[in-house]
Amino acid sequence: MRGFNATLQREVLLAMRSPAEVINPLFFFVVVVSLFPLAVSPTPDLLREMAPGVIWVAALLAVMLSLDGLFRTDEETGVLDQLLVAPVELYFTVLAKIVAHWLLVGLPLVLVAPVLGYMLQLPVSVLGTLMWGLLLGTPSLMVIGAIGASLTVGLRRGSMLLALLVLPLYIPVLVFGAGSLGRALEALPVNPVLAVLGAVLALALSLGPFAIALGLRISTGD
Repeated sequence: MRGFNATLQREVLLAMRSPAEVINPLFFFVVVVSLFPLAVSPTPDLLREMAPGVIWVAALLAVMLSLDGLFRTDEETGVLDQLLVAPVELYFTVLAKIVAHWLLVGLPLVLVAPVLGYMLQLPVSVLGTLMWGLLLGTPSLMVIGAIGASLTVGLRRGSMLLALLVLPLYIPVLVFGAGSLGRALEALPVNPVLAVLGAVLALALSLGPFAIALGLRISTGD
């Protein structure tokens, strides 16, 4: 856990030195959702019906936007090579980077989502479901995206390849995340859908770091 804590503190300090990397995904999320009513008829019923898909797709794209540099800076500065040979299990190092990235990027998305949902005419009664869905779904999106980022870290302009790798894998989280909010709007039980998102999150956090560590070793040739 000492290596986990050290990596977590390092990632937070680096983010404080480059605040744009933290602000850009949040700004993208807010702008995309805010501009959407301008492109369609801004009737309350239409906005309410399309809000689940709009919010979740915007959150998905914002998360993916932030993942390209997750390991690239470490690879360019040589830190990644030292992490691979350090006497610390790479699983905990990778897990710490993902946790730090979610705290800096994912958590602000969760906190600002109710405001955007209210702007899209969502009832106050379903905003809690929106937050719970994003709270369970965004870490899974980051773990899945980090697997793709680990495989493309050594490639120039790997962002397009990253999108091609992870977008199909994002579909289950997107379907169940937007589905939970849709069921809440129809006054149907949402706990089964949230339970599925929780199961996906548990699977991602338990097996994802192993896959990411393997992807980093493959990309660097170690």
